Amino acid sequence: MRKLDLILTVSLLAAVTAPAGDWPRYRGVNFDGVSSEKDWLGKWPEGQPKQLWKQKVGIGFASMTVAEGRVYTVGHAKGQDAIYCFNALTGEEVWKHTYEQKLAPKYYDGGPSATPTVADGRVYHLSKEGDVFCLDAKSGALLWHVNVVKTFAVAEPEWGFAGSPHLDGDLVILNAGTHGLALKKSDGSKGWVSGLTAAAYATPVPFQFAGERALAIFGSEGLYAVAPKTGRQLWLFPWKTEYDVNAADPVVVGDDLLLTSGYKFVERSNSGAAATLVKVSSDGPQRSWLNKDLAGQLVSPVLVNGLMFGIHGNVGDKAGKLRCLDPQTGKTLWSSPAAEPGGLAAADGKLIWVTGQGELVIVAAQGDNYRELARAQVISAKVWSAPVLSDGRIYVRNSKGDLVCVDVKSSR
Repeated sequence: MRKLDLILTVSLLAAVTAPAGDWPRYRGVNFDGVSSEKDWLGKWPEGQPKQLWKQKVGIGFASMTVAEGRVYTVGHAKGQDAIYCFNALTGEEVWKHTYEQKLAPKYYDGGPSATPTVADGRVYHLSKEGDVFCLDAKSGALLWHVNVVKTFAVAEPEWGFAGSPHLDGDLVILNAGTHGLALKKSDGSKGWVSGLTAAAYATPVPFQFAGERALAIFGSEGLYAVAPKTGRQLWLFPWKTEYDVNAADPVVVGDDLLLTSGYKFVERSNSGAAATLVKVSSDGPQRSWLNKDLAGQLVSPVLVNGLMFGIHGNVGDKAGKLRCLDPQTGKTLWSSPAAEPGGLAAADGKLIWVTGQGELVIVAAQGDNYRELARAQVISAKVWSAPVLSDGRIYVRNSKGDLVCVDVKSSR
């Protein structure tokens, strides 16, 4: 199956449906960080996009979701996390839901990492300590709440749960336990539970395996292929990193999957601080190539125009690079000037890179060279969260809780 066919298939099978311009889950409606939006500016006449509004949301590293004219994110302040809902046009707070939670700043600022998922009038969120909330999207009313650590005895990852909820049919599927855990959408009761060992930090990604729908769940031991209805493990591709930080989402490349991670090599794990293409067939997964030019600790790559774009380097690395690879051969095609990694998205043949120092950089998604179209300081550091483009607005947040909305709509 070719990539375009696969995207169409995945879109039809996805549990989340959304109006044009909405971004209702982490990495968007096609699970790949690429928006279909076209009517937006990749450069600005005044050299700076206009800031439409700014809000404070508390410490954290969640990204944003946008659905039906509202923006959702999560942050921490004074011993509580809060799930926020804002008017996308004005930034006015519509509602917030708070819950007790430790900041847990272990070697970093702390705060929540998972991004809320919005579908069918509901908001689903996974907290750092394993609390799963289902809220009414309009009012913020709590519909149900389950703590997966207390209820199912799954281990908590060292830096807390970070993968966003994935919706499939009547299930809410989480990167919790060895290779996933599912709750029923209706009331949060048990769907299925895999092993009880600690999860990694990525979000489940749907793909096709042997003609059937499957989920790619990046666990602490490697990449698991999982049957979404039952949780049955279809295969495991070993990919073990130091500190068990498998955090960047897998990227679907035709029938195959691209992985990347930072930190040091762990013996007999297929990996290291590198990227690899996992060739998938009925015989199981096999490594096609390994490239240490793309070792992305947290930032998930994007596939645009048949090319792979990703950010090499761990967070805080001032020598980080945006890089372009040929996904079929693994060859590095170009590298950007050095900058801290930050977050990455794409739309309309352009890359939306927010550096770790808060610069919004628009780059042509081409393979012949690095071509920067625009650059502007839109927020203060530090930024680890992925930017979001929706309806001609780019949303960016930093670790201390500044959330800004800037105008990139060509007709405004």
